[in-house]
Amino acid sequence: MATRTRVAVVITRFTAGAGEVALNGAAALDPRSHEVTVFYGAGDRMVQRAAVAGIRTVKLEHLAAEISPADDVRGVRELSRLLAGRFDVVHTHSAKAGAIGRLAARRAGIPAVHTMHGFPFHDFQSRARRAVYIDLERRLGRITEVFLAIGSTVAADAIRLGLVEPERVRVVPSSVDTTIPMATPESRAVARVLLGLPAEATVVGTVGRVDYQKAPEHFVEAARLVRAPGVRFVWIGSGTSLPAVRAQVVRHGLQHRVLFVGERPDVPLLLPAFDLFAMSSRYEGIPCALVEAMLAGIPAVATAVNGVPEVVLPGQTGLLARAGDPAGLAKVIDHALARPEQARQWALAARALVADRWAPAELAPLLEQAYADAIGRRQVDQGKRTPVASSESVQSPAASLVS
Repeated sequence: MATRTRVAVVITRFTAGAGEVALNGAAALDPRSHEVTVFYGAGDRMVQRAAVAGIRTVKLEHLAAEISPADDVRGVRELSRLLAGRFDVVHTHSAKAGAIGRLAARRAGIPAVHTMHGFPFHDFQSRARRAVYIDLERRLGRITEVFLAIGSTVAADAIRLGLVEPERVRVVPSSVDTTIPMATPESRAVARVLLGLPAEATVVGTVGRVDYQKAPEHFVEAARLVRAPGVRFVWIGSGTSLPAVRAQVVRHGLQHRVLFVGERPDVPLLLPAFDLFAMSSRYEGIPCALVEAMLAGIPAVATAVNGVPEVVLPGQTGLLARAGDPAGLAKVIDHALARPEQARQWALAARALVADRWAPAELAPLLEQAYADAIGRRQVDQGKRTPVASSESVQSPAASLVS
């Protein structure tokens, strides 16, 4: 047997979303030619799924989503010790693991591939904070052999901002479970029972972490402003903002209109409960939950951020609203609910758009080529690059790159 390429995948949250993309990519690789180990900071059922797929996982003591400069430096040291001499390429996902993982890879003398699911900077930050993040990403770009972007919009933004050299970036699909069945009246009825929803209700739902990025408070405010009568709003997921948004629901007297059901392992079974999928995020790459809803044939509306317009084509596969504008989100929700036949046509067009593009099998050859290119580039570039600061000298900026 030929020597296998030893791949270290590094991710902060080995959970749904970026974690699912990472796992699907690792599982799609031919085990005869690639040996994958996933290093993660926090995990859930993805860890069990990795074990079933025969993929080794290692939990890192010092890789957390929270900002902690001293702990992040320990994370670089911890990971670099685990990597040195044991891997041929390091593949990082998201901002925090992207910083820790790439610094550790450089210390260990290993080429790095980084997947950009989005960016740690966005329009809702101060100008100074955004500038710091952009500068940090440019610095990290100097120690990255190959970049993978979830969507062409993300790739274009990275090139426009000078985060990457154009010849080092390529677009890859946001791999999801493409076996998700089309919703039917029968699966809709089952999903309503599982969520405790009335069979006859109109339901607007979403799936995602309950945190600042996903803007759950805007989802609740949109629910308050929607004019259509008798609509129920459901959020599947958990996160740090859950207590605050539940208090918001009570404050506005929306307890019988808005339901936060927490983390659920059976999301594909629950999606058919939705008459409309609504995403309120401040920033995103291309969200897996949105693509999964489209595969299930659920009409979608979403905020016009980052890579989302690549799948939500206004008037063709859904409608877009401005991020940070709950009233605008409520308006497109009302528009879609008032035109169920048109929304059904959007859903059919959306399913056709995403069905073939996001299969995990499509990712394998792209990853194999990216790893081979990264290893080749490191050999060619050896000794030619301007050295970047050591992990100790960038400890505070690296630590502030949240995932």
